[in-house]
Amino acid sequence: MPSCALLAIRRLIACSLGLSTSALANGVYLNEQSASAAGTAYAGRSSSALDASTLYSNPAGLSKISRTEISGGFALVEANVDINDAHGAANGTNKGDSVPSAAIPFGFFSTPVNDRFTAGIGLYVPAGLTNDYEDSYQGRYFGSYSAAKVITLQPTLALRINDRISIGAGPTFNRIDGKLQNYLATGALNNGTDTRISVSGDDTAIGYNVGILADITDNTTWGLTYHSKVDYHLEGTTKVTDAPAFLGVNGKYDGRLDITLPETIDTSITHHFDDRWTGYLGTVWSRWERLEKIEVNNSGVPSSAVGSRLAQITEPLNWHNTWSFAVGGAYQMSPEVTLRAGFAYDPSPTDNQNRNVRIPTGNRKSIALGVGYSPSADFTVDLAYGYIRESRASVSQSDESALKPSYSASYKNSGQGLVTQFTYRY
Repeated sequence: MPSCALLAIRRLIACSLGLSTSALANGVYLNEQSASAAGTAYAGRSSSALDASTLYSNPAGLSKISRTEISGGFALVEANVDINDAHGAANGTNKGDSVPSAAIPFGFFSTPVNDRFTAGIGLYVPAGLTNDYEDSYQGRYFGSYSAAKVITLQPTLALRINDRISIGAGPTFNRIDGKLQNYLATGALNNGTDTRISVSGDDTAIGYNVGILADITDNTTWGLTYHSKVDYHLEGTTKVTDAPAFLGVNGKYDGRLDITLPETIDTSITHHFDDRWTGYLGTVWSRWERLEKIEVNNSGVPSSAVGSRLAQITEPLNWHNTWSFAVGGAYQMSPEVTLRAGFAYDPSPTDNQNRNVRIPTGNRKSIALGVGYSPSADFTVDLAYGYIRESRASVSQSDESALKPSYSASYKNSGQGLVTQFTYRY
């Protein structure tokens, strides 16, 4: 990819202030690519094709967009993290609220090529997280800072096979930037100062997105979308600071982290009951079992007891596959105004035995309200509000080495988001 394009992507990543672990999806994936879909808690997003943002949710839906469209917006997400019943072998604080507020942008363009083909391109954020604990956090030995931000560019082509069936596909060019930080308990050897380990890296990788859209009847549409896995090979540096001098490990080392963000399958049904009422039902399967561990391999680390732990840094995840479900509806109050609502359930890909402080997520339930306003046939504004509440999530981590004192706590997370989208047609 040209260097100027990479620079633009980096700047857009920087504008995404920090992606919430309690954004409107579970694991590390995000849903905030559309306000029109957010209003129904993303129910029916693969079968609706309301605007050009269908390029992400189902590329086949572009065949339903009869005019040239420019559609874009952003989501403002705020998370609340409460930590209770914390216990650990080391002293520390447990303030919670470790997830900063986030602004998540998205933009799409589509245009009919002829009666059968429609082309489009989208720029969006499919995945990300930020978890930034205070320096004195009691569980800092297992994770004090975690950030991963992905931004995707997706050119797409949709084909109308006949009056009822369409297909669509497009490659995805994905840029990831990540940083992980934690501490080692070396204070007894170093005047009370812990050793800090900071790992950072980036990569660009390719995936794809394909979909099919079928009008089963004049009033019912079914959609299916497959988002491929993306294999990342992040290369960067591992920086060790504040270690006791006699250990000889302070410095920067070349590091590499291989990680795969998994494939998902999204299928849904949209049904028009009459001219005013529309119902949506959808489910998403995510293959989280691909995330077995985080493993960083560093080169040039001195040979010693501590150095051997730094040459390969491993954090187990052991995630499992999940099915999420959503149901929603829309009411056409007038030719200009559409009201929306929805409910979603998204189970956690981890459990009490494997959950860690970097992503302490529980099972999520969310409700959403939305409105679309079209003052003319050329322009639409969509707004959506979503509220999420997670089940209580337990974290219990330990290590055979005294360098990582044990830690356990109970997390209670919630979040809310406001999504705004503007669509112009010509």
